Amino acid sequence: MAVVVDRLSELIVEVELAFSEGRSEMEHGRIESARDHFDRAIDLLLSEPGGARSQPRLRAEFDSLLDRISALEVIALREGDGFTEAKSVPAALDDLLEAAMFERPTPAETTEETVIADLARTPHDLPIPINDKVLSYVELFQARLKDFMQAGLERGLQYLPMIQRVFREEGIPIDLSYVPLVESAFKVNAQSRASARGMWQFMLGTGREMGLQQNWFLDERADPEKATRAAAQYLKSLNNFFGDWHLALASYNAGPGRVQRAMRLSRRSDYWELTATSRYLPRETREYVPMILAAVIIARNPTLYGFELGAPTPISYERVTVPGALDLRIIAEWASVEVEQIQALNPELRRTTTPTGSHELKVPYGTAATVQAKLDAADPGLFVKFDFHTVKRGETAAGIARKYGIKTADLLAANQLKTTRLRANTVLTIPSRATSALPAAPKPTASAPSSSASTALTYRVRRGDTLFSIARQFDTTVATLKQLNSLSSDRINPGDRLTVRR
Repeated sequence: MAVVVDRLSELIVEVELAFSEGRSEMEHGRIESARDHFDRAIDLLLSEPGGARSQPRLRAEFDSLLDRISALEVIALREGDGFTEAKSVPAALDDLLEAAMFERPTPAETTEETVIADLARTPHDLPIPINDKVLSYVELFQARLKDFMQAGLERGLQYLPMIQRVFREEGIPIDLSYVPLVESAFKVNAQSRASARGMWQFMLGTGREMGLQQNWFLDERADPEKATRAAAQYLKSLNNFFGDWHLALASYNAGPGRVQRAMRLSRRSDYWELTATSRYLPRETREYVPMILAAVIIARNPTLYGFELGAPTPISYERVTVPGALDLRIIAEWASVEVEQIQALNPELRRTTTPTGSHELKVPYGTAATVQAKLDAADPGLFVKFDFHTVKRGETAAGIARKYGIKTADLLAANQLKTTRLRANTVLTIPSRATSALPAAPKPTASAPSSSASTALTYRVRRGDTLFSIARQFDTTVATLKQLNSLSSDRINPGDRLTVRR
């Protein structure tokens, strides 16, 4: 008896295999490769005689496929396009102050002798007095906090060449390049309990005052070079105002207004006289300057104090210009590196996407040409389009989700909300990719190898799309879309492939 081959069953098996391969690639962060597999699955159904909706089984498979691909895109957005803010680590200064709560060790005579001899032969461009406070921190950093100091010194090797170059350009003491050793242990993603952020621990207001941009996408307080330039200029301005580097450092910690007030109340203009009593400045500021000076002493001559370090190892990278919000995993895929490497080079990014608008992104050395070529040829559909919605009084999560054509659960997840109750004036992020088509670049065929086939841009229609919404997404008009696709009406169907640009 002849075996009857169920051609539709075989087709559906092939479609499911392509979808499974795409899902696997998506799970491994290979976004473009995943889309190639998803496109193949859709094309298999669209190429069927009569179309993907010509039979009930095909229609059911097609609708299910589109829904599952949409769901995976939403998950990818949630996990990769920045709904979860990049993690921070505790700032070093908080830990150091806790350690200082214990009784500081009395400096040994040998420590004092070593420091005196060291300062006599090691040139410094910052005044460093030899007193019990400074010496006690030298002692502490060599004993109970030695592991902390070793790790910070090692971490600083990759940033110090850049920091010292910037400080020379700004004309301020090179000794001050070791301030991050105390502030953050050279951790670019450090955040204090008071919400100071980055290697230089700028507070939000001071960072903005010094030109460091902060928004939903990025926080330049965590950008090593931009924050270093801002820190150099801020320290220079403080020294110009107070005429004293010790007071400048104190005001870097406590704020210039607080130091001014302490000087006015105490009628003292010397930092050490001002901090001889607890009446005028908080304990953190009284400990801060001697802590910095002790760190400078050790960092300028680490071997003498028992620390073994290698040579400075500056970070090497190149830059590319990203024209819009793009998933960092796509860039990592183009550069053939892990996404964590892209994130490490760009700690100012608060999300795992580049900002909307043009943005300079650091990529591993040797990969810029490849990545820039990919960017220049990228389908506009790759770029994430965000809408922002300010909640009005009386609006609900369900109503807002309905307005933008997304699920309430996805709206809540996108904004890390655990409840549907919304406060007026809350700004919600709306990812439009949740309802947009999976972009599909046209593939040249043997019968149409012309240059126009390779440059045309197509778009896969998804449920809920209209000609107007597609035209707006690709900065064109409905009339142009109808002309390009020989459409006599505004009607389009999910799964249709529209030419949006030639």
